[in-house]
Amino acid sequence: MPLDEPQLPEADLRQLWLELRQAKPRIRNRDAAEALGVSEAELVASGLGEKTIRLQPDWPGLFARLPKLGKVMALTRNETVVHERRGTYAEASFNDHVGLVLGPDIDLRIFLKSWRFMFAVEEESRRGILKSLQIFDRHGTAVHKIYAGENTDAAAWGALIADLRAPIQSAQLDLAAPATKAAPRADAEIDAGSLLEGWQNLKDTHDFVPLLMKHKAQPNQAFRLAEGRFSRRLENSMVRRLLETASERAVPIMVFVGNPGIIQIHSGPVVRIQTVGEWLNVLDPEFNLHLREDKVAEVWKVEKPTSDGIVTSVEVFDGIGERMATFFGVRKPGQPELEAWRDLVRDLGATA
Repeated sequence: MPLDEPQLPEADLRQLWLELRQAKPRIRNRDAAEALGVSEAELVASGLGEKTIRLQPDWPGLFARLPKLGKVMALTRNETVVHERRGTYAEASFNDHVGLVLGPDIDLRIFLKSWRFMFAVEEESRRGILKSLQIFDRHGTAVHKIYAGENTDAAAWGALIADLRAPIQSAQLDLAAPATKAAPRADAEIDAGSLLEGWQNLKDTHDFVPLLMKHKAQPNQAFRLAEGRFSRRLENSMVRRLLETASERAVPIMVFVGNPGIIQIHSGPVVRIQTVGEWLNVLDPEFNLHLREDKVAEVWKVEKPTSDGIVTSVEVFDGIGERMATFFGVRKPGQPELEAWRDLVRDLGATA
């Protein structure tokens, strides 16, 4: 809740939250915050003095300590998708506010300008006490969460919390109002010829975002302008078909899910695909994905030229043009795309 709006005293908010959880025991914090008209960070902060501890926003200190924790679960989400990956954090590297964690299990692209608040949280669940580290942006929206598990080093977890504990345990948060998203430019305002020429001359997939920025084009807008040449629209049901086919054919894939503060990547197989209500799920031992299938509004097959050959992705957007998830075949720089992945995506197009 921004500072120019009245804030509930934390005791009152805590009581309202406890009552809501009693009425709806399975409600998620994010949904509870929305129901109570506050940010998730405010909701979490209302538990200070019980089993919640405010930590200093010392991001280098945090990432220096994460590898010592051993096996944990890393969780990144946006409005419509949750990405959970179990493993150990590798050492992070940073260039100013941009960081990388390039572990075989936990693979992250980090944008620290969005990171603001951090808490250590213990909460009751159906599986017992859940211990987590929870990071929020300046709007109070969750950026990234880290959950302890059976194989987490308890001493290292405790030491991290002790080392980073904020000297003042205040529930007051200096929150900023959510930024108003600028309306996309009209298609007619984009120099489509120049955009497509730049697209044709790509050497690396990482050059695509700067190309979009140069032309002030949204990703799905660019896909529309390139349709028939570098992109093809698929049916919304193809997200489920992609995961089911990758499972059936044992094709290893990369699953990117992010928000303004982080992108989290799974690389490897997906096996157990299950739909529960509106959620499309991957429910594997080391990787879980939960995607609101009812929110899918656009699915695109996209080809990008690189020095290693064409790289094919399937990119998914919701009804307001926000990216939900992006899928690739597993590959490393310097290697061509997997033929099995290319065949899989071709077959999706054939059934669209």
